[in-house]
Formats: sequence, structure tokens, C-alpha cells
Amino acid sequence: MRVKGIRWWMVSLVAAGLIINYLARNTLSVAAPTLMKDLNITTEQYSHVVVAWQLCYAFMQPVAGFVLDTVGTKIGFAAFALAWSLACAAAAWATGWRSLAFFRGLLGLAEAAGIPAGVKATSEWFPAKERSVAIGWFNIGSSIGALLAPPLVVWALLRGQWQLAFVIVGVAGIVWSVLWMVLYKHPRKQKLLGEQEREYILSGQEAKHSDAGAPKRSWRAMLVSRDFWAIGIPRILSEPAWQTFNAWIPLYMMTERHMNLKEVALFAWMPFLAADIGCVLGGYLSPLFHKYAKVSLFTSRKMVFVVGALFMIGPACVGLVASPYMAVALLCVGGFAHQTLSGALYAITSDMFGKNEVATATGMGGMAGYLGAAAFTALFGVLVTQIGYSPLFVVLAVFDLIAAAVVCLLAKNPGKMPEPTWTATGTAAAGAK
Repeated sequence: MRVKGIRWWMVSLVAAGLIINYLARNTLSVAAPTLMKDLNITTEQYSHVVVAWQLCYAFMQPVAGFVLDTVGTKIGFAAFALAWSLACAAAAWATGWRSLAFFRGLLGLAEAAGIPAGVKATSEWFPAKERSVAIGWFNIGSSIGALLAPPLVVWALLRGQWQLAFVIVGVAGIVWSVLWMVLYKHPRKQKLLGEQEREYILSGQEAKHSDAGAPKRSWRAMLVSRDFWAIGIPRILSEPAWQTFNAWIPLYMMTERHMNLKEVALFAWMPFLAADIGCVLGGYLSPLFHKYAKVSLFTSRKMVFVVGALFMIGPACVGLVASPYMAVALLCVGGFAHQTLSGALYAITSDMFGKNEVATATGMGGMAGYLGAAAFTALFGVLVTQIGYSPLFVVLAVFDLIAAAVVCLLAKNPGKMPEPTWTATGTAAAGAK
């Protein structure tokens, strides 16, 4: 039996994994007001808990990427998913900020594999011209996870147990890891994949992705390369925005905009719904720019990043509005903006690095980004009580605009990328553009 368009089913499976990955990390931010009260955690101590996750996530990302490039996407992703599921559930037994920080640190170590695995899977299953679209679709998992966290946690809180939310997410992750092991295979080994679609996928990939023996640079060689810093610096500058959204939006709504718990449940998910739209639309913008602006695929990825950075001006204006609902709307613009530019940067990474190093490169870029995010979060926890949220949202927008300039200046075209097209006989042929 053959399944038509199975590559899209594979990216859906990746997206499901990312939904659980981000649901696990966002559950804390929504539960924070109640959890902090129950465990006597101050705002500054809460920032330490968030930083513990960020630091562990940051330093583990290149290691996770290396493991994925070494053992393969199937085994590597399943193992890490099982680990993050157990770590998420364990947070239900935290008794104070130190034990909570420990469990969240373990969660960060395991969750570090999520994005590198997703990028690696799409580089295996999609031709170059569809890769940005595929990345956009799997990247919505990060936003959907954040979107589902508020109603899930509020549901648990209304039943008097914030711990229940962590356990539910942990169980869901265990189920997904089993499904991944059963269903995922490389397109060369997937028996459900038709020969026509297999040829379409493989003929549309660069040699560095389709060749199993493609060279792999060492960590040191990658670290000192222009290619790495072309993605590393933008990741450092752009990641603080997304981590701020994930960790602080519910608290912002309650403390700055004086919303109650039900209002948070009604509105806290909206920026992440907008982020979903940014993931998908950003993925489709690249081939549209390629087609109608007559630029290369690689240049079209840069153009998408610039569009996302410009939209970050929206949340920078949040301090100028009195209405809490207008503030939510501007945060929605921010969610859309970040995921648009984030997906573009993942596509640029997959263009610049080959099959045997793309997960490592994604992990190294992620490490750089999360170190930047951790530093910003540590400052955020202190400064937010002194100068408020609004100036910090302005800083995030400036960071992203600088990141766009860096991408445009440093990221260089890796060369011609094959673009498969269907011939009159229905077979796949590879062109180059």
C-alpha cells in the first residue's frame, strides 16, 4: 500500500511532537500565578526557574543536534521526547523554587532536541523548494503548544490541582514517542512512500542533503565559520522575544493589565494563534517572493526574515495603548512577527548546512539564541519591577531589526538549489535555480 503525499503526514507527525514539546514548557508560565503562591515563590525566584530551563536548553542544543546527526532522526527524537515527558510530569512533585528549577532544568536538557529534530526531518523529507513551507507547518507546533497551555492549565486549576496539567502533558509525550518510533522512517526506507513521490523528494534536494556520505564539519570548524555566525547572531538577538512571550505574557496580563484568571484563559492564547499564522504564512512567503520578485530561493528566505522583523514594531508600541485588548492585539502582531522570521531562519540554516550537520548547526544556533534569551530573562526579572514591561518590548523589537541586518549582510547563498518539476510523463526531473 502507498500513501499519497506522505511527506505531509510526516511533517504533521513532527508538528505533533513540537506541540507537546512547547505545551510542556508553556504550562509553567500559565500556572505561575497560582504555583508561585502555593510554593511561596517570588517574581525574582520565578525568573531563576525560567533561566534554569533556558540555560540547560541552550547548552544541550548542540549536543542534542550532534546526537541526532549521529544516531538518526528516528531513534534520537523518540528518546529525547520520552525524557522530556518524564521531566515535565516530575514538576508536579516540586516543593519550592529550587526543586522546580531542577525539574525544569531536566526538561530543558531533553526538549533541546525538538527544533533540531524537526529541521533535520524536513531536510530528509522535502525538496529544497518546499522546505520553507514544511518548516512553517511543523513550526506551528511551537505556537499551538503555547496556545493550548492556558485552557489546559486553567482547567486543572479550576479542579484545584495545577499539578494535573504537568502530568497530562507528560503522558501525552510518552504516547507520541511510541507513535514516532512506529511511524517514522527515512524516505529511502519508507515502504508507504510511492516511487514517484520518492523521486520527487530526493531529486529536489541538494547533494549535501541527499548524499548519505555528505561531509560533516567538526563543531570547532562550524563554530568559527561565517555560516554559523550568519545564523547564530540573529538567533541571539531574536530568541529573547519568543522566550519573553512564552514566560511572561500571562503574568503581564494579570499584573500590568489587571486581567483575572478567566480573562487570561480567554486571551493569553491569542498571540500564539497569531504565531501559528506567522509560521504558515512565512513558509509560503518564501516561494512567493522567489516566484514573483524573481529572486533566488535563498534571497527569498532573507526577505521573509526582514518582513517578520519589521512587524516586531507592533509589540514595541504596547506601552502606548490604554486598552488591555489593544495590548493583546499588539502582542498578537509580535507572535506573528517572531514565528515568521524564526521559520525563515530555520530554512536558511537548512540551506546552508548539509544532511550530516544540519541538526548540529541548528542546535548550535539554538544554544546561542537561548543563552541570549537567558541573559535577557535574568535582566527582565529585575528590570520589570523597576521600569515596567513597555521599554523591554521596545528593546526586543530593536534586537530583531538588528538581526535582520545581520542576516542580510552575513548569510551567503550556498549556491544553486535543485528545483524538481513534473515532466509530461509524470516523472520528477530536477532543475536548478
